[in-house]
Amino acid sequence: RQAPAEKGEKPMPSRERVEAFIARVVSGAHDLAIEEFYTPDATMQENQNPPRIGRDTLVAQERAVMGRASRIVTHPVETWLIDGDRVVINWVFEFEFPDGRGFRMEELALQRWEGDRIAEERFFYDPGQRVLK
Repeated sequence: RQAPAEKGEKPMPSRERVEAFIARVVSGAHDLAIEEFYTPDATMQENQNPPRIGRDTLVAQERAVMGRASRIVTHPVETWLIDGDRVVINWVFEFEFPDGRGFRMEELALQRWEGDRIAEERFFYDPGQRVLK
């Protein structure tokens, strides 16, 4: 864990911690990444949709998505940045479903970290990418 922030300073994640999070997701363990790297009361929001609240809810939702797909590939991350307690990651995923159809999706995740855990995450992507082909 990181040392506590000085008074008035926001605690921020280390580069190593963010790299560990990215590696966990790229390994395909999306649900376990949420369990390991999110605060208990974390929120996750897709574009303009209302946020989902609570790590347990986020893990359950991720497992439901993983259960519907026959294969999910997370491409190695090429672009990400840290600015204080904010992290932005450019994710690229490929989803394949049991009927053989699928789609490729690119998104930006804007995260607010509290020390070494994600407290808020919002995804920005074009929903048109989610058309099965």
